[in-house]
Amino acid sequence: MDDVGAIRRLIDYWVQTDVVLPRTEGEIYETLRDFVVVRDEDRIAAAGALHIEWKDLAEIKSLVVAPEYQGQGLGSLVVEACLDEAVALGMKTVFALTTSPEFFEKCGFAQAAVSSFPLKVWNECLRCPKYARCDEIAVAIDLRSRAPR
Repeated sequence: MDDVGAIRRLIDYWVQTDVVLPRTEGEIYETLRDFVVVRDEDRIAAAGALHIEWKDLAEIKSLVVAPEYQGQGLGSLVVEACLDEAVALGMKTVFALTTSPEFFEKCGFAQAAVSSFPLKVWNECLRCPKYARCDEIAVAIDLRSRAPR
């Protein structure tokens, strides 16, 4: 529970640059169990969430790395932890909506049509402040052949 404020501040930092969508403190509390964090002693250096969308579909959301930790592989570490959890839960597909598809492609994802994820579109996209001018690209990874690490 003590991580919520630090996660929110990190998300808020990247919201200012239009890299991630805003999350309220209430939303972070509601989804706190979805989050993976990377710490440098008592400081959160990176965070991201694996959110279950359906019985075999999950999304990586709110992936953020503190500016001073950029380029150290922490984002990839969070993604790998999320993918490991998704495999353990029996997910077949994990997707993300991102303005940085190249990053996810380096993690094994491929670009996909956002229409491939209608539950996401109808549950969240319609309420998104960027809906009319969405600049995010859908990426996905098939986990069926991925073994747990």
